[in-house]
Amino acid sequence: MKTRRDFLRATAVGATAATGWPRLVAGADEASRAMPAGAPAARPAAANSVTARHRNLFNGDSCVFFYNPEKWQPEGGPYSAKAIHRYVDVLADNGVDTFLVNANASNAWYPSKTLPTILDGYRRGDREFFRGHAICAGATEPAAVEKFLDSTVAFFNLYVDLMDAGVDWLAEAAKACRRRGVSPWVSIRMNDMHGHRNYEGSHFNAPLLKRKEMRLSRSAYSPTMWIPDYREGLNYARPEVRAYLMAQIREVVEDYDYEGLELDWWRNPLCCEPDATAETVEMMNAWFREVRALTERRAQRTGRPFPLGFRMPGRLDALKSIGIDVVTLCREGTLDFICPSHFWRTSWDMPHDELRRQVGERVAIYGVIEDGVNRMAAAVPTIPLTRDMRYISASHELMRGNAAGKLALGADGIECYNFFCTDQAKIPGVISDYATLRDLHRLEALRGRPKHYAFSDQGSPFVQIPFERVPQVPVVLERGWIKAFTLPMCTEPRDRGLELVIQVVLKADDVVGELPVAFNGCWPRREHTASDRLLFPCGAFTHHAAANRGYEVKFPVSLVREGWNEITVENGGDRTITVVGIELAVRAGASSA
Repeated sequence: MKTRRDFLRATAVGATAATGWPRLVAGADEASRAMPAGAPAARPAAANSVTARHRNLFNGDSCVFFYNPEKWQPEGGPYSAKAIHRYVDVLADNGVDTFLVNANASNAWYPSKTLPTILDGYRRGDREFFRGHAICAGATEPAAVEKFLDSTVAFFNLYVDLMDAGVDWLAEAAKACRRRGVSPWVSIRMNDMHGHRNYEGSHFNAPLLKRKEMRLSRSAYSPTMWIPDYREGLNYARPEVRAYLMAQIREVVEDYDYEGLELDWWRNPLCCEPDATAETVEMMNAWFREVRALTERRAQRTGRPFPLGFRMPGRLDALKSIGIDVVTLCREGTLDFICPSHFWRTSWDMPHDELRRQVGERVAIYGVIEDGVNRMAAAVPTIPLTRDMRYISASHELMRGNAAGKLALGADGIECYNFFCTDQAKIPGVISDYATLRDLHRLEALRGRPKHYAFSDQGSPFVQIPFERVPQVPVVLERGWIKAFTLPMCTEPRDRGLELVIQVVLKADDVVGELPVAFNGCWPRREHTASDRLLFPCGAFTHHAAANRGYEVKFPVSLVREGWNEITVENGGDRTITVVGIELAVRAGASSA
């Protein structure tokens, strides 16, 4: 297929056929149960060509070079390749060894020669081109729509600047990586839904996504589910859909200088209709083996390994129910790595140890740090500003804590995702801390350093049920009730003057009496200190929102276990309380401050 017209004609009737990729394992092990609190962490996978070279991964979406042009090209002028090289320089200077560059959403975002692109038909300054996407960006009032159109024209004109200069930003990103010794991988979004509020009118949507018969109809199973039409993605049971994505994958693998491929099933976890049959699952297995054959042919031509893996939810049974059989694909050798994660708010209790037992020893498992901490609101009193989301990349303590918990359970490395969104938010005093990326994948480099741990929590809009792990908070405790919470952490040296502080966050109007807290089975501690401050600042965010209040209890850091740890909270008062969240700090004790 030499032109987009040829491609679109082919997808009308085309189907992808299985290549007969050998199936090395006839079946898959049953899922293991989660390890109890305090059990030893899983043994990391044996070193291989993936983990030996790729441990500190940074995933940048198709806009990563363009969100903050004032940062990457402060001198102004038409946007140029210098901005791309400067971004990669920052990653390389701060220890990133592998840069995953996202090439697409629904359409290709780079100047594809064969596929529909995000800017097909756009001419510089054409505001009307983007009007159909305004509702997808939440702009509905006339003034908001006009503001959206102005900012969107300015944003996409940066891409036009590069095209006018003959720069293919996707190729340039790989070139910049080569110059700095960073391994370039490409990431493909498998079912991006940014244009879901206007399927026919948004320029985000690929031609197939505009056709209702190509979309899923049963993925939103509850009328209370957040934005049901967000689940109405492309249906991979249709051969046209598989052909379209295969053409996308083939182009970036064969025509660009990348050396690894991530299929991103968190954008979005939509494949086939739920309760997929065995035949549907095997159809998808065969399709994934085609992708593997494509990457192996590329590896043979270049003489370099070309790892293939998924970024995906950690609930493997839920994935298999929509046709994605991760266990079989890992155990038979089709996949080289997996990146289990949550959607936008990061996971704090992803069971990397349990996943290791399911997928086997040969596959690399990366812990993924998403940029959202949780939904527990925080405040900047000096502005004043309250937000229901903190950004992990604005806090080196949160970054270390999140990474340490994943590595302690046996993750082979770390992948940072949406890291740059902190800069994009443009909140005074809240910026992405690129320097903390260095050694974020090395557990021994994290030990003995201040850390901030938290818990994943309930609530939309940044949770996708049923693919994320069920959150442990918030929880209601009536009089005399007790609840245990489990969280992975790493052990700490005992000679650094560190202490462990557990902050139980309740609703501010709760009447608090006795609040005994225990850690890893120690005798419960009754003494607590009320505080309206976060355990550590997160950029400019220093306090809890007015609706919440923290209660701090201190423990010796020697109680922390490698892997799973248990916190128990009792309601010893007379009134019902709500545990909004639990956060933990490893920090300098009073005697060493």
